[in-house]
Amino acid sequence: MLRALGVRDFVIIERVELELGAGFTVLTGETGAGKSMLVDAIELLVGGRGDASLVREGAERAELSAEFDVEAGGPLAAWLAENDLAGDEGVTILRRTLDRGGRSRCFINGHAATLAQLREAGELLVDIHGQHAHQSLLRPAAQRQLLDAQAGAETLARDTAAAWRAWQRLEALAAEAQAQFARRAAERDELDEKLAELDRLALREGEWDELAAEHSRLAHGSSLLAGAQSSLDTLSEAEDACLPQLAAVANSLRSLAAHDAGLRTIVEILESAEAQAGEAVRELRHYATRIDLDPAALREAESRIEALHAAGRKYRVRPQELPGLAAEMQARLAELELAVNPEALQREVAAARERCQALTTQLSAKRKATAAAFSKAVTDGMQQLALGGGRFSVALRPLETPGAQGAEEIEFEVASHPSLPLRPLAKVASGGELSRISLAIQLLASRSSPVGTLIFDEVDSGVGGAVAESVGRALKRLGKDRQALCVTHLPQVAALGDEQWTVAKSGARTKVSVSVTRLDRAARVEELARMLGGAEITATTRKHAAEMLGE
Repeated sequence: MLRALGVRDFVIIERVELELGAGFTVLTGETGAGKSMLVDAIELLVGGRGDASLVREGAERAELSAEFDVEAGGPLAAWLAENDLAGDEGVTILRRTLDRGGRSRCFINGHAATLAQLREAGELLVDIHGQHAHQSLLRPAAQRQLLDAQAGAETLARDTAAAWRAWQRLEALAAEAQAQFARRAAERDELDEKLAELDRLALREGEWDELAAEHSRLAHGSSLLAGAQSSLDTLSEAEDACLPQLAAVANSLRSLAAHDAGLRTIVEILESAEAQAGEAVRELRHYATRIDLDPAALREAESRIEALHAAGRKYRVRPQELPGLAAEMQARLAELELAVNPEALQREVAAARERCQALTTQLSAKRKATAAAFSKAVTDGMQQLALGGGRFSVALRPLETPGAQGAEEIEFEVASHPSLPLRPLAKVASGGELSRISLAIQLLASRSSPVGTLIFDEVDSGVGGAVAESVGRALKRLGKDRQALCVTHLPQVAALGDEQWTVAKSGARTKVSVSVTRLDRAARVEELARMLGGAEITATTRKHAAEMLGE
């Protein structure tokens, strides 16, 4: 329950403090005085959106605070303990500041908190029904959420949506994997074909260099043989061959060395040259016998070179790199063989689909079980709000393809007269009827809300007379179980409040002041008379106001 509210430098409010009691409390005042501004302050305090425009002109920051009674062992107490935000037993204090730069700071029981935490705490403390709630009821999403809340299926609805998204994500992955698998299969087939072609070449590491040397030798065999024979002739086989002359020079100097020892070194050099030349002659004779002038072998080598060149061009590598390329292809083929089988992913898809279908079935069952009872309760509420004979129904229409929101489309239908058929709420209800139907729904929803404070911001707009009195009585009954705060322009509603506050605005355009005052009985009579008679209050209106208050 909201015990105290403090608002400072918020929009046009300089400073306001309220101490509230249990039961049904009404806030009244002239149009534009700032009544709904107090509701906006509470909404901001429990995690609503805010920006720098909410800071009063000339102030550095807006400050909001509220004190709530907290049930020991209740959901909020458990949440505070879980988040290390507990304060004094039985009390929770929320505070929020908003500065000129748009920066916001949040506190729970004096502890710094995040905006998300403030919002979570607020959801356990306050339930706000805005003056435009009847407009949101025309949206299918709002109708669905309201039914799920009545069915206690909000968590199940979130789980169903999450399961559906998980299923769809896996379906997409499976489709992608299938496409990848097809691409892998195509790549594997292509690699198989390429490797088969390279295998037919029977590649060997280093073969290209050996082949190039062999081809060069075979291609120049005649020249090599002629050169070898010519060299042999020059060295040893011609008449004036070098080797015999070299031997003769060495012998001549050897005999002279007996007379001059200085020639011995030269003789040794010549003897070494003669020996090496002789070795060269022997090697040349051996080489000449090994030179192959086989044209067939040359053609074979040329054919092999051309085959390797063609493969290199095809795979865009140098011929000598073909063995390495074949090894890379073999490794990639092994990787493809080890790739994940899409059948395993399909099993995951099937499991996700089954989980989603199971949750969807549970959600549909809860919705179906709640729809009839909810329809009857709203219909009963309509009878109390001058819609006698009217009917309300929640239509559940199966979807051809279930989605994140479940297996059915949810639509609120209404008939404002017994003779009329049920039709969609958005198409048949007038403004006044829609407002009353909305109020009947909100009152019903409020009874199932677990929070201790319920706030209604001009939800009674569009009604008057006996209907307004019915609205007031419904809110007063609600106040017997929970704290109910209502911003209203209707004297019939205000007169039924257990407590009444009035909001007034004064001052010039450049210096506006807003005050909030708790009214005693005499002041309530005056305020009700104003609400009844407008600017000119007569004895008659005062008497009427007193009678209303007395009732």
